[in-house]
Amino acid sequence: MTETFLIDGLTAHIATLRAVRPVGRISRADGAALHVIGLAPNASIGDGMQVYRKRAAPLRGEVVQIIGDTVVMLAEEPTDGVSLNDRATLISRSIIAPSTHWLGRIIDPMGRPLDGKPLLRGAVACPLLCPPPNAADRRPFGTRISTGLAVTNTMLPMVKGQRMGLFAGSGVGKSTLLGKFARHMTADVVVIAMIGERGRELRHFVDEVLGKKGLARSVVVAATSDQSPLLRRRCAWTAMAVAEYYRNQGLSVLFLADSITRFAEAHREVAVAAGEAPVLRGYPPSTTHLITSLCERAGPGAGPQGDITALFSVLVAGSDMDEPIADILRGVLDGHIVLDRSIAERGRFPAVDVLRSVSRSLPAAANARENNLLSQTRKMLSVYDSNAMMIRAGLYTQGTDPEVDKAIQLHPEIELFLSKEEPEDAQRSFSQLELILRRAGAKLT
Repeated sequence: MTETFLIDGLTAHIATLRAVRPVGRISRADGAALHVIGLAPNASIGDGMQVYRKRAAPLRGEVVQIIGDTVVMLAEEPTDGVSLNDRATLISRSIIAPSTHWLGRIIDPMGRPLDGKPLLRGAVACPLLCPPPNAADRRPFGTRISTGLAVTNTMLPMVKGQRMGLFAGSGVGKSTLLGKFARHMTADVVVIAMIGERGRELRHFVDEVLGKKGLARSVVVAATSDQSPLLRRRCAWTAMAVAEYYRNQGLSVLFLADSITRFAEAHREVAVAAGEAPVLRGYPPSTTHLITSLCERAGPGAGPQGDITALFSVLVAGSDMDEPIADILRGVLDGHIVLDRSIAERGRFPAVDVLRSVSRSLPAAANARENNLLSQTRKMLSVYDSNAMMIRAGLYTQGTDPEVDKAIQLHPEIELFLSKEEPEDAQRSFSQLELILRRAGAKLT
């Protein structure tokens, strides 16, 4: 089987080679934008280009504009060494060719290995920008899945094909939480897009957060913060194309993107260079379609396809849930998990703010008994939250309000429960939650 894979990969690679390529010439260099003449009849928006500099290594980029007989290329690296009349050629950049042998590997957005080991392309090329399954043919949500955490097994349950947002500021435990999902959430394959991460964090995430067990069933696609916006934007598309490849084989895929904010920021750089105006609080108008089209590619498949259960993280500065990227995602996803800095500061991880989070798989994802448990728990959390300032200031007198008394009694146990890891099925988490409520004398039906 290994020999067949090698032959298929080599055959597919040889099929991409061309003996003759059209050649253009640099006519103008304007910062990172290079103007090329002679390629307009053959070029399309999104095509890759390569410029052969006289005194430096070849420079790669992408076609972002075609104006008359001129092609405008946005370079991936500094354009030092580019001269007028330097040769430029078109290269195929809008496809990726995943393989089942990519599991356990770390790759860049071009499908090249980052872990120092050889990597052959698969036999079938997949487009980076693939339409989602037909809306009329897609299945509904699947069954509830175990997430490995008590809070997302119960209060914020997830089902196969659900798309959730993870909203957090920096340093609140977002990457750690994604790593736990990658290790413990029920799935056949995990595809992780690390978009614009710091270089040192890639190795830390893979070795310390993901671990050998998590990496063994994962494909990690990474573009670091110092790389071109073209590569950072492409990172999300490449990862989604890899996820679709496994989904089309009938597998259940977990897709984790960190973060959509950096994906949108990379697109802003490219779009502004291509002539779009930044009118949406600094973002171009195409940002909304960019994000929604990526999210729609995840979800339940159609017919014999599997499903893509997805978590998209968003960096929210100052907990501003109304900033453009967060607002766009909330409207298109099937729920959101909010991480709160004040919860993290008091030492409870994951720092999930249950009252500000929601899973749109409820109430269908739980039975009547479980929904009653969730309702009672949310009620107790809400009562405590409404009176938290008075309680912490010592102004509340026990016995004044039975509901507040009960909320105060339950609060330490619920806080402990929400921080628990639960690698087994969700039913055990619900049983533990029921015991906590019954000890406090909560009325359960």
